[in-house]
Amino acid sequence: MNPGTLIVGPREHVVAIAEPDDTAAAELGPLLRDTARVVEPLCRPEQTYVRMWSHGRDMRKHLHIAVQPVTAEVRARYGGPRSEQLQARMLADGDEPDITEVEQFRGRARDLFQAITDSSTEDRS
Repeated sequence: MNPGTLIVGPREHVVAIAEPDDTAAAELGPLLRDTARVVEPLCRPEQTYVRMWSHGRDMRKHLHIAVQPVTAEVRARYGGPRSEQLQARMLADGDEPDITEVEQFRGRARDLFQAITDSSTEDRS
């Protein structure tokens, strides 16, 4: 996946979107929204994809939800496809993002995520 992609996953071992209990399910929507609120201003994508992955080599493994900001530059690098065709091409190419770029993004994302969640907590008070 491209730099800026964040992965959301349950703490408990869950392999399907139908498995989380009511509490975990109620937390998932706001968490995905807040994750998109982090990647949108940091990456300025033309679209942010949200995709569920839960496969291993031969069976379901663990639920992961990718929140992937996709820019025109990312699409152009892979020949222009969108959606699952883009993700399939990225995975097939096996490109690894630059670790320095990833760590810089991680720091900015962590700070923004903290600000967003602090704001959400204040709004509920």
